[in-house]
Amino acid sequence: MTDPRPQKTILRALAGEALPVPPVWMMRQAGRYLPEYRATRAQAGDFLSLCYNPDLAAEVTLQPIRRYGFDAAILFADILLVPQALGADLWFATGEGPRLSTVTSAADLARLKPADAIHDTLAPIYETVKILARDLPPETTLIGFAGAPWTVATYMIAGRGTPDQGPAHALKAADRATFSALIDLITEATIDYLSMQVSAGAEVIKLFDSWAGSLEGQDFDDFALAPAKRIIAALKARHPGLPVIAFPREAKHRYEGFAQATGADCVALDNSVDAGWAAAHVQRDGCVQGNLAPGHMVTGGPALVEATRAVVEAFRGGPHIFNLGHGITPDADPENVALMIETIRRG
Repeated sequence: MTDPRPQKTILRALAGEALPVPPVWMMRQAGRYLPEYRATRAQAGDFLSLCYNPDLAAEVTLQPIRRYGFDAAILFADILLVPQALGADLWFATGEGPRLSTVTSAADLARLKPADAIHDTLAPIYETVKILARDLPPETTLIGFAGAPWTVATYMIAGRGTPDQGPAHALKAADRATFSALIDLITEATIDYLSMQVSAGAEVIKLFDSWAGSLEGQDFDDFALAPAKRIIAALKARHPGLPVIAFPREAKHRYEGFAQATGADCVALDNSVDAGWAAAHVQRDGCVQGNLAPGHMVTGGPALVEATRAVVEAFRGGPHIFNLGHGITPDADPENVALMIETIRRG
């Protein structure tokens, strides 16, 4: 029997094929801009309860597929479930975002669980993947994901999101050994977590390094590039042929060569990067993903159509997955998402 996977448009793009119409999905496509998501989240009671309820997490993952027919669904979960599975306390403060118990010393690090002890906590996530692998339309690719070690570490060290990742940079400078050991622990846990997602049915993996842009020079090499390379190599050794998308957000010129340096099959681009530059300097190494500014999902109109066409045109010469340069925001208009997709598919 012929393997159906290469016929899926996103898998074809990830394999290096330049398609006449780029496949499209959207970061945070299951989210607060959709009324059906808000209703399901209310049913769950709170955000973490939604993440850990396989039936409801699968439901919100499927909602944008039903509404828009995206070419991929991305597992509904959160990058901070891994720290929680490692033993960090995690809660979400209403209107303020995530909060965690902090890791700021060797003693704090020693209190965390080993990397291979995460699976009992994360078992509901693997069940969500199994449901999605069963229930998604046959043409829709299932993407699993995790946060990259640097980004996850910034939250674990600060106990929350910060504008400049200052606490993580401070620990890195003051106690590089402890900081490096934390990165190693997160890296090993992430490999196991993502491997279990693939075993449950994920066809593609995406690694989100949302704060990669605050690393420079050798620190970027050591804590953004090297962990991504280690994770990707381990996953591909366990799951030959697995495609991986890497997203070192705001990496600027360091986007160039990132795919070759890490083994990623695709590099996702934020919208601060000029698409023409990226086509010349990043897409030459393989598939790129991106990079429409998310604000167009709020404002819509002719500017949305023009900007969407410009992104498609810029990357027309090589493999491209259309996406936003960051996640869609809660104030986005669902009708603008439909307009974006119509513009991509009708040209």
